[in-house]
Amino acid sequence: MKAVSVREFENNPSDALRLAKTGVVVVMNRNPPEAVLMYLDGETLLAEPAVRTAIAVALSRDNALPPGRAARLAGMALGDFIRHLSRLAIPALKGDARSLRGDLDDIGAWLARSA
Repeated sequence: MKAVSVREFENNPSDALRLAKTGVVVVMNRNPPEAVLMYLDGETLLAEPAVRTAIAVALSRDNALPPGRAARLAGMALGDFIRHLSRLAIPALKGDARSLRGDLDDIGAWLARSA
């Protein structure tokens, strides 16, 4: 485990990410820890489908990833991912009527390409 200060992290986040490839990195804000960085390599933690799906669901729920990208991260077809979100009572499409129409158009185009 390594530690870097918030200032070191702000000045050069790439160094902290490189350190994370060798072990957990704790970002310290003076004495208390502020954050933890872990390297997610595709052969260990991310190789587990449930982990990829959980990350994708959390990012989608928090509007950090659109449903299509989240579905790819989860390794699922978009329709399957949307059904999965629905079973978890998480709306796949968010926003006002105009943005929902745009999302539906995007989904329709994606489905047309997939057929």
